[in-house]
Amino acid sequence: MNLNEQMQQVLSGAMYNDLTPELNKARQNALILTNEYNASYGRPQAEREAVLKRLFNSIGEQVHFEPNLRCEFGSNISIGSYFFANFDCILLDCGGIEIGDHVLFGPRVGIYTANHAADAYERIHGGCYAKPVKIGSNVWVGAGVHINQGVTIGENSIIGSGSVVTRDIPANVIAAGVPCRVIRSITEADKTGYQP
Repeated sequence: MNLNEQMQQVLSGAMYNDLTPELNKARQNALILTNEYNASYGRPQAEREAVLKRLFNSIGEQVHFEPNLRCEFGSNISIGSYFFANFDCILLDCGGIEIGDHVLFGPRVGIYTANHAADAYERIHGGCYAKPVKIGSNVWVGAGVHINQGVTIGENSIIGSGSVVTRDIPANVIAAGVPCRVIRSITEADKTGYQP
């Protein structure tokens, strides 16, 4: 099975063999490109985005990661415009990651779309499965947040620092905790009158 066929199986949600030479080579390529991107810190934004365009499936305008960025494949990641991630972002993207526009990540945010098989024999022989993560536009994800496979975070929401997101979070809410849960809705009362 070639890399494209294997990647289709990975993205389908079916159990796949995580140890194939093709997937390992794709991971090595992602590591080379993330190292190149991390080393380009301080260079013109257009040069840095050119590396991301080679690494990711798609990006919008003004996409920026503070060093260090890490991802598994990169090719399963799509990010909208005006995205900023603070340092040490981890994107385990086997299941696919979609991020909207105007999204902010605090330091050490991790998205994990993959999981190992529960059965020990299957696990040690490379059995894995993956589910996508989707983050809507205008979302703020606080420092140290872990977002697990299969989760959707609705637009305009805020995820509090240190949270572990294990289920969908609706739009227009503040959510936090372990496991992450909705604390309250974001309302007109949250407007401060700030004018840029």
